[in-house]
Amino acid sequence: MWAFGTWHCDCLKNETRLQLRRVMNITRILCPTDFSEASAHAVDLAALIAGWYKARIAALHVVSAAAVLPEFSLSPSGSLDERALSALHSATAGRFTQATGAGIAVDVLVDVGSPARRILDRAAELPADVIVMGTHGTSGFQHLMLGSVTERVLRNAACPVLTVPPRAHATSDLPFSQLLCAIDFSESSMAALQFASSLARESDATLTMLHVLEWPWEEPPAPRLEELPAEQGAALAEYRRYRERMALKRLEDLASKTGLSKRPVVRLRNGKPHVQILDVAHEESSDLLVIGVHGRNPLDMMVFGSTANQIVRAAPCPVLTLRR
Repeated sequence: MWAFGTWHCDCLKNETRLQLRRVMNITRILCPTDFSEASAHAVDLAALIAGWYKARIAALHVVSAAAVLPEFSLSPSGSLDERALSALHSATAGRFTQATGAGIAVDVLVDVGSPARRILDRAAELPADVIVMGTHGTSGFQHLMLGSVTERVLRNAACPVLTVPPRAHATSDLPFSQLLCAIDFSESSMAALQFASSLARESDATLTMLHVLEWPWEEPPAPRLEELPAEQGAALAEYRRYRERMALKRLEDLASKTGLSKRPVVRLRNGKPHVQILDVAHEESSDLLVIGVHGRNPLDMMVFGSTANQIVRAAPCPVLTLRR
Protein backbone atom coordinates (compact mmCIF):
# COMPACT_ATOMS: atom_id res chain seq x y z
CA MET A 1 0.00 0.00 0.00
CA TRP A 2 0.95 3.62 -0.15
CA ALA A 3 2.61 4.62 3.08
CA PHE A 4 3.76 8.21 2.72
CA GLY A 5 5.31 9.40 5.93
CA THR A 6 5.93 5.86 7.21
CA TRP A 7 9.57 4.92 7.82
CA HIS A 8 10.41 1.82 5.78
CA CYS A 9 13.55 0.46 7.46
CA ASP A 10 13.34 -2.76 5.48
CA CYS A 11 13.76 -0.82 2.26
CA LEU A 12 17.25 0.46 3.10
CA LYS A 13 18.72 -2.77 1.79
CA ASN A 14 16.52 -2.60 -1.29
CA GLU A 15 17.84 0.87 -2.12
CA THR A 16 21.41 -0.38 -2.25
CA ARG A 17 20.38 -3.07 -4.73
CA LEU A 18 18.66 -0.68 -7.13
CA GLN A 19 20.33 -0.26 -10.49
CA LEU A 20 19.06 3.20 -11.33
CA ARG A 21 21.44 3.53 -14.28
CA ARG A 22 19.83 0.68 -16.20
CA VAL A 23 18.36 1.84 -19.50
CA MET A 24 14.69 0.98 -19.86
CA ASN A 25 13.85 -1.40 -22.67
CA ILE A 26 10.43 -1.01 -24.29
CA THR A 27 9.88 -3.26 -27.28
CA ARG A 28 6.10 -3.80 -27.28
CA ILE A 29 3.32 -1.44 -26.26
CA LEU A 30 -0.29 -2.52 -25.79
CA CYS A 31 -2.69 0.30 -26.62
CA PRO A 32 -6.42 -0.43 -26.20
CA THR A 33 -8.82 1.85 -28.07
CA ASP A 34 -12.58 2.29 -27.79
CA PHE A 35 -12.63 4.84 -30.65
CA SER A 36 -13.30 7.69 -28.20
CA GLU A 37 -11.52 11.04 -28.01
CA ALA A 38 -9.99 9.93 -24.70
CA SER A 39 -8.38 6.88 -26.22
CA ALA A 40 -7.22 8.99 -29.18
CA HIS A 41 -4.87 10.87 -26.85
CA ALA A 42 -3.53 7.55 -25.60
CA VAL A 43 -2.89 6.46 -29.20
CA ASP A 44 -0.89 9.65 -29.82
CA LEU A 45 1.27 9.09 -26.75
CA ALA A 46 1.75 5.38 -27.50
CA ALA A 47 3.02 6.34 -30.96
CA LEU A 48 5.48 8.85 -29.49
CA ILE A 49 6.88 6.28 -27.07
CA ALA A 50 7.04 3.60 -29.76
CA GLY A 51 8.91 5.96 -32.09
CA TRP A 52 11.43 6.89 -29.40
CA TYR A 53 12.08 3.30 -28.27
CA LYS A 54 11.67 1.69 -31.72
CA ALA A 55 8.89 -0.46 -30.28
CA ARG A 56 5.91 -2.23 -31.83
CA ILE A 57 2.36 -1.29 -30.91
CA ALA A 58 -0.35 -3.89 -30.35
CA ALA A 59 -3.56 -1.98 -31.12
CA LEU A 60 -6.44 -3.67 -29.32
CA HIS A 61 -10.18 -3.16 -29.57
CA VAL A 62 -12.39 -5.26 -27.32
CA VAL A 63 -16.12 -5.59 -27.85
CA SER A 64 -18.37 -7.41 -25.41
CA ALA A 65 -21.20 -9.61 -26.64
CA ALA A 66 -23.70 -7.21 -25.07
CA ALA A 67 -22.25 -4.30 -27.04
CA VAL A 68 -22.31 -5.90 -30.49
CA LEU A 69 -24.27 -3.71 -32.89
CA PRO A 70 -27.43 -5.18 -34.48
CA GLU A 71 -25.88 -5.37 -37.95
CA PHE A 72 -23.13 -7.63 -36.57
CA SER A 73 -23.64 -11.12 -35.24
CA LEU A 74 -21.80 -13.58 -33.04
CA SER A 75 -21.22 -17.22 -33.86
CA PRO A 76 -22.38 -19.90 -31.39
CA SER A 77 -18.84 -19.88 -29.98
CA GLY A 78 -19.10 -16.17 -29.25
CA SER A 79 -16.79 -14.92 -32.01
CA LEU A 80 -17.60 -12.18 -34.50
CA ASP A 81 -18.55 -13.05 -38.05
CA GLU A 82 -16.06 -12.23 -40.79
CA ARG A 83 -17.84 -9.03 -41.87
CA ALA A 84 -17.91 -7.64 -38.34
CA LEU A 85 -14.33 -8.68 -37.67
CA SER A 86 -13.13 -7.01 -40.86
CA ALA A 87 -15.02 -3.80 -40.10
CA LEU A 88 -13.66 -3.57 -36.56
CA HIS A 89 -10.15 -4.46 -37.73
CA SER A 90 -10.26 -1.62 -40.27
CA ALA A 91 -11.70 0.83 -37.73
CA THR A 92 -8.99 -0.05 -35.20
CA ALA A 93 -6.20 0.21 -37.80
CA GLY A 94 -7.60 3.58 -38.83
CA ARG A 95 -6.89 4.98 -35.39
CA PHE A 96 -3.19 4.25 -35.83
CA THR A 97 -2.62 5.56 -39.36
CA GLN A 98 -0.29 8.32 -38.16
CA ALA A 99 1.80 5.76 -36.31
CA THR A 100 2.07 3.44 -39.30
CA GLY A 101 2.76 6.43 -41.53
CA ALA A 102 5.70 7.26 -39.28
CA GLY A 103 7.12 3.78 -39.81
CA ILE A 104 5.95 2.28 -36.52
CA ALA A 105 4.94 -1.37 -36.66
CA VAL A 106 1.32 -1.80 -35.53
CA ASP A 107 -0.35 -5.16 -34.94
CA VAL A 108 -4.15 -4.89 -34.94
CA LEU A 109 -6.11 -7.11 -32.56
CA VAL A 110 -9.90 -7.40 -32.18
CA ASP A 111 -11.26 -9.43 -29.27
CA VAL A 112 -14.70 -10.32 -27.92
CA GLY A 113 -15.17 -10.56 -24.16
CA SER A 114 -14.69 -8.59 -20.98
CA PRO A 115 -12.55 -5.56 -21.95
CA ALA A 116 -10.50 -5.51 -18.75
CA ARG A 117 -9.91 -9.25 -18.84
CA ARG A 118 -8.94 -9.27 -22.52
CA ILE A 119 -6.56 -6.30 -22.05
CA LEU A 120 -4.86 -8.08 -19.15
CA ASP A 121 -4.71 -11.37 -21.05
CA ARG A 122 -3.25 -9.74 -24.15
CA ALA A 123 -0.68 -7.88 -22.05
CA ALA A 124 0.47 -11.19 -20.59
CA GLU A 125 0.43 -13.04 -23.92
CA LEU A 126 2.47 -10.52 -25.93
CA PRO A 127 4.07 -9.81 -23.37
CA ALA A 128 3.64 -6.03 -23.18
CA ASP A 129 6.31 -3.83 -21.63
CA VAL A 130 3.71 -1.13 -20.96
CA ILE A 131 -0.04 -0.60 -21.44
CA VAL A 132 -1.07 2.85 -22.68
CA MET A 133 -4.76 3.66 -22.32
CA GLY A 134 -7.22 6.53 -21.87
CA THR A 135 -9.12 7.16 -18.67
CA HIS A 136 -12.51 8.61 -19.58
CA GLY A 137 -13.71 7.19 -22.88
CA THR A 138 -17.52 7.10 -23.12
CA SER A 139 -18.22 6.27 -26.74
CA GLY A 140 -17.71 3.44 -29.19
CA PHE A 141 -18.46 -0.22 -28.68
CA GLN A 142 -17.16 -0.38 -25.13
CA HIS A 143 -16.48 2.28 -22.51
CA LEU A 144 -12.96 2.60 -21.15
CA MET A 145 -14.11 4.38 -18.02
CA LEU A 146 -12.00 4.89 -14.94
CA GLY A 147 -13.76 3.02 -12.16
CA SER A 148 -14.44 0.08 -14.48
CA VAL A 149 -12.08 -1.07 -17.21
CA THR A 150 -9.12 1.23 -16.61
CA GLU A 151 -9.26 0.81 -12.85
CA ARG A 152 -9.32 -3.00 -13.09
CA VAL A 153 -6.37 -2.93 -15.47
CA LEU A 154 -4.45 -0.63 -13.12
CA ARG A 155 -5.10 -2.94 -10.18
CA ASN A 156 -4.12 -6.17 -11.91
CA ALA A 157 -1.59 -5.48 -14.69
CA ALA A 158 1.81 -7.07 -14.18
CA CYS A 159 3.47 -4.48 -16.42
CA PRO A 160 3.50 -0.68 -16.03
CA VAL A 161 0.32 1.13 -17.06
CA LEU A 162 0.33 4.62 -18.58
CA THR A 163 -3.07 6.31 -18.23
CA VAL A 164 -3.74 9.35 -20.39
CA PRO A 165 -6.46 11.88 -19.50
CA PRO A 166 -8.51 13.37 -22.36
CA ARG A 167 -7.03 16.83 -21.82
CA ALA A 168 -3.43 15.59 -22.17
CA HIS A 169 -2.16 16.57 -25.63
CA ALA A 170 0.82 14.79 -27.11
CA THR A 171 3.51 16.93 -28.71
CA SER A 172 5.36 16.37 -31.96
CA ASP A 173 8.69 16.20 -30.14
CA LEU A 174 9.91 13.91 -27.40
CA PRO A 175 7.04 13.02 -25.09
CA PHE A 176 8.50 14.14 -21.75
CA SER A 177 10.57 17.10 -20.58
CA GLN A 178 9.31 17.54 -17.00
CA LEU A 179 8.90 14.35 -14.95
CA LEU A 180 7.53 13.98 -11.44
CA CYS A 181 8.17 10.82 -9.41
CA ALA A 182 6.39 10.35 -6.06
CA ILE A 183 8.51 8.39 -3.61
CA ASP A 184 7.49 6.80 -0.29
CA PHE A 185 10.69 4.69 -0.04
CA SER A 186 8.79 1.43 -0.57
CA GLU A 187 10.01 -1.16 -3.06
CA SER A 188 7.31 -0.15 -5.54
CA SER A 189 8.35 3.51 -5.44
CA MET A 190 11.97 2.46 -5.96
CA ALA A 191 10.81 0.70 -9.12
CA ALA A 192 8.99 3.90 -10.10
CA LEU A 193 12.18 5.91 -9.57
CA GLN A 194 14.16 3.47 -11.68
CA PHE A 195 11.64 3.84 -14.50
CA ALA A 196 11.46 7.63 -14.17
CA SER A 197 15.25 7.92 -14.13
CA SER A 198 15.51 5.90 -17.30
CA LEU A 199 12.86 8.03 -19.01
CA ALA A 200 14.62 11.21 -17.88
CA ARG A 201 17.90 9.95 -19.28
CA GLU A 202 16.41 8.82 -22.60
CA SER A 203 14.54 12.10 -23.20
CA ASP A 204 16.95 14.48 -21.40
CA ALA A 205 14.09 15.51 -19.11
CA THR A 206 14.14 17.22 -15.73
CA LEU A 207 13.14 14.84 -12.94
CA THR A 208 11.54 15.96 -9.67
CA MET A 209 11.58 13.49 -6.77
CA LEU A 210 8.77 14.18 -4.31
CA HIS A 211 8.17 12.72 -0.85
CA VAL A 212 5.04 13.55 1.12
CA LEU A 213 5.02 13.41 4.90
CA GLU A 214 1.50 12.56 5.97
CA TRP A 215 1.23 14.54 9.18
CA PRO A 216 -1.23 13.60 11.97
CA TRP A 217 -3.65 16.27 10.80
CA GLU A 218 -4.93 16.95 7.35
CA GLU A 219 -3.30 20.13 6.12
CA PRO A 220 -4.51 22.78 5.84
CA PRO A 221 -5.60 23.63 8.46
CA ALA A 222 -3.37 22.21 11.18
CA PRO A 223 -3.12 23.15 14.86
CA ARG A 224 -0.36 25.62 15.61
CA LEU A 225 2.34 24.00 17.69
CA GLU A 226 2.32 26.92 20.12
CA GLU A 227 -1.32 26.15 20.85
CA LEU A 228 -0.37 22.73 22.20
CA PRO A 229 0.93 22.11 25.72
CA ALA A 230 4.53 23.38 25.73
CA GLU A 231 6.23 20.02 26.29
CA GLN A 232 4.14 18.17 23.73
CA GLY A 233 4.45 21.01 21.22
CA ALA A 234 8.24 21.02 21.50
CA ALA A 235 8.46 17.25 21.19
CA LEU A 236 6.17 17.22 18.17
CA ALA A 237 8.10 20.03 16.48
CA GLU A 238 11.39 18.21 17.01
CA TYR A 239 9.92 14.95 15.74
CA ARG A 240 8.67 16.71 12.63
CA ARG A 241 12.06 18.30 11.97
CA TYR A 242 13.68 14.87 12.44
CA ARG A 243 11.39 13.22 9.92
CA GLU A 244 11.92 16.02 7.43
CA ARG A 245 15.73 15.82 7.80
CA MET A 246 15.77 12.06 7.37
CA ALA A 247 13.41 12.12 4.39
CA LEU A 248 15.46 14.82 2.65
CA LYS A 249 18.66 12.90 3.33
CA ARG A 250 17.21 9.76 1.74
CA LEU A 251 15.93 11.72 -1.25
CA GLU A 252 19.31 13.37 -1.81
CA ASP A 253 21.04 10.00 -1.54
CA LEU A 254 18.69 8.49 -4.12
CA ALA A 255 19.13 11.51 -6.40
CA SER A 256 22.89 11.04 -6.37
CA LYS A 257 22.47 7.40 -7.42
CA THR A 258 20.46 8.17 -10.54
CA GLY A 259 23.57 9.29 -12.38
CA LEU A 260 21.52 11.78 -14.41
CA SER A 261 23.37 14.65 -16.06
CA LYS A 262 20.61 16.93 -14.78
CA ARG A 263 20.56 16.27 -11.07
CA PRO A 264 16.98 15.56 -9.95
CA VAL A 265 15.09 18.24 -8.07
CA VAL A 266 14.27 17.05 -4.55
CA ARG A 267 11.05 18.22 -2.92
CA LEU A 268 9.37 17.51 0.43
CA ARG A 269 5.73 18.30 1.16
CA ASN A 270 3.43 17.80 4.14
CA GLY A 271 -0.20 16.72 3.92
CA LYS A 272 -2.38 14.19 2.15
CA PRO A 273 -0.28 12.34 -0.46
CA HIS A 274 -2.67 12.57 -3.41
CA VAL A 275 -3.42 16.26 -2.72
CA GLN A 276 0.26 17.21 -2.51
CA ILE A 277 1.32 15.09 -5.50
CA LEU A 278 -1.36 16.62 -7.71
CA ASP A 279 -0.50 20.10 -6.44
CA VAL A 280 3.17 19.71 -7.38
CA ALA A 281 2.20 18.26 -10.78
CA HIS A 282 0.19 21.42 -11.45
CA GLU A 283 2.94 23.70 -10.10
CA GLU A 284 5.61 22.18 -12.30
CA SER A 285 3.42 21.61 -15.36
CA SER A 286 4.60 18.00 -15.29
CA ASP A 287 4.48 16.06 -18.55
CA LEU A 288 4.38 12.74 -16.72
CA LEU A 289 3.71 11.60 -13.17
CA VAL A 290 5.31 8.29 -12.12
CA ILE A 291 4.06 6.43 -9.04
CA GLY A 292 4.58 3.00 -7.53
CA VAL A 293 1.63 1.00 -6.23
CA HIS A 294 1.84 -1.93 -3.87
CA GLY A 295 0.40 -5.47 -3.89
CA ARG A 296 -3.06 -6.82 -4.49
CA ASN A 297 -4.38 -7.81 -1.05
CA PRO A 298 -7.69 -6.29 0.20
CA LEU A 299 -5.96 -3.55 2.20
CA ASP A 300 -3.84 -2.58 -0.80
CA MET A 301 -6.98 -2.37 -2.93
CA MET A 302 -8.63 -0.09 -0.39
CA VAL A 303 -5.60 2.20 -0.23
CA PHE A 304 -5.23 2.08 -4.02
CA GLY A 305 -8.76 3.39 -4.31
CA SER A 306 -8.05 6.22 -1.90
CA THR A 307 -4.64 7.33 -3.18
CA ALA A 308 -3.43 6.13 -6.59
CA ASN A 309 -6.94 6.09 -8.00
CA GLN A 310 -7.50 9.69 -6.93
CA ILE A 311 -4.21 10.70 -8.53
CA VAL A 312 -5.11 9.04 -11.83
CA ARG A 313 -8.63 10.53 -11.79
CA ALA A 314 -7.49 14.12 -11.28
CA ALA A 315 -3.98 14.24 -12.79
CA PRO A 316 -3.35 17.07 -15.27
CA CYS A 317 -0.93 14.83 -17.20
CA PRO A 318 -0.42 11.16 -18.04
CA VAL A 319 0.28 8.92 -15.03
CA LEU A 320 2.60 5.91 -15.16
CA THR A 321 1.90 3.35 -12.40
CA LEU A 322 4.25 0.50 -11.56
CA ARG A 323 3.62 -2.39 -9.20
CA ARG A 324 6.12 -4.42 -7.18
